[in-house]
Amino acid sequence: MHLASLTDQTVVNRRTAIGGGLAGLAALAWPGQVRAQAKTRSDDAFVLLLQGLYKPVTHGPKLELPTIHLDDGSYSTTRIYPVMGLTGDTNMTKAIGDFFVQFNGDLCAYHIPGQGQFSMRFGDTNLNTVEDGQGGRFLEGTFELTILEGTGIYKPFVGGHNHMVDKLHFLAPGDGSNGVDEYCFCFISRP
Repeated sequence: MHLASLTDQTVVNRRTAIGGGLAGLAALAWPGQVRAQAKTRSDDAFVLLLQGLYKPVTHGPKLELPTIHLDDGSYSTTRIYPVMGLTGDTNMTKAIGDFFVQFNGDLCAYHIPGQGQFSMRFGDTNLNTVEDGQGGRFLEGTFELTILEGTGIYKPFVGGHNHMVDKLHFLAPGDGSNGVDEYCFCFISRP
């Protein structure tokens, strides 16, 4: 079953439950750095959710990130949702920005209007492939990324880390979609 076919209430409850669980995990992962209240901004760490079908980037926004060239044809994009640690962004059902990634490369960027943007390079991975029973497959596991550049409130995160916990769904050919559906939590911390 695709997430899009669930009711809005189910999605909210699922996100709320996962967000609460992630807050506990984040507190273990970053002792002393993550505050217990989701409405409080942490200066050291935050959590984002990447979710939705990827689309190719044809006319991306102008990013102030020298390593990212969105119009070179190598990037795809999906939406970013807040989970924990960003002031003012506590509605987990409303996208706050766009995520851009090279599926055949090692770069990605987060664009969050009004707050800034940042780029990263993929490093170590720990992944497994699981068949979905419908002709597609899941890529499940973790990615470790290094933050290369940042603007706005993300400047202090340059040199920091992103621990991605991902469940990337490569949909069966001919299902009418773009073919790749994302569900990934990003635990982002300062150096």
